[in-house]
Amino acid sequence: MTARSQDSDASGRGDAAYVGSLGHGIMATVTEDPSDGETTEPTAPTTPARRAHAERVRPERVRMSGRERREQLVDVGRKLFAEKGFEAVTIEEIAAKASVSKPVVYEHFGSKDGLYAVIVDREMNILLGMVSDSLTADNPRALLEQAARALFDYIEGRSDGFRVLVRDSPVAQNTGNFASLLRDVANQVELRLAKEFDGKDFPSKFAPMYAHMLVGMVALTGQWWLDVRKPKKDEVVAHVVNLAWNGIVGLEKKPRLVTERPS
Repeated sequence: MTARSQDSDASGRGDAAYVGSLGHGIMATVTEDPSDGETTEPTAPTTPARRAHAERVRPERVRMSGRERREQLVDVGRKLFAEKGFEAVTIEEIAAKASVSKPVVYEHFGSKDGLYAVIVDREMNILLGMVSDSLTADNPRALLEQAARALFDYIEGRSDGFRVLVRDSPVAQNTGNFASLLRDVANQVELRLAKEFDGKDFPSKFAPMYAHMLVGMVALTGQWWLDVRKPKKDEVVAHVVNLAWNGIVGLEKKPRLVTERPS
């Protein structure tokens, strides 16, 4: 079966028709329903008994516009990918959860990879936007608190999205992943750290390294808190900032290890 991806079309509408085998040698052409821009279910000759059985077991399909159906599929896919991971989820399962046929999923996203890529891209933009918008303070400690709080707000409010981001998948190399997102956040923190280092006569060339240390610490703590949810969110953020800030205040210009490596 072939399909034309509609990833770039926000409405999810398309004019392609699909022809595929339904099994038992029966061929059917799948067309769009002009009333709502969706693909209709493939049909094949059935007996009255089979029709009656199908009416009993098939969930009622809700009429939606192309845009509404696309958003529904994104929501369904996000939840399934968060619960089971990319490899374990199938197009059949996504379609069943959304009460649509497989061609509808293909029509909107082209493939499972296409749906996953849309979800990852959306979640990365939301998280990066939340962190970027939060950085409004004019002093380092407040900036650290704002960045940490923004990440934990995202984890609390969009847990499924965060679970999708931290999972590995084959398409992550093409769409970006959580590591690349953290690098983007660290780049923003780096600029502010460099300015602070210059003011304290600390080598600003180390700002990128320290930025990644801080962002990595906050992110890993967030992954841990996602599952345990204790202590409360703001209390965890306060402890993260406590460790990071009190460590920064006592920074040595030329740190040295005090233990020897075993021979």
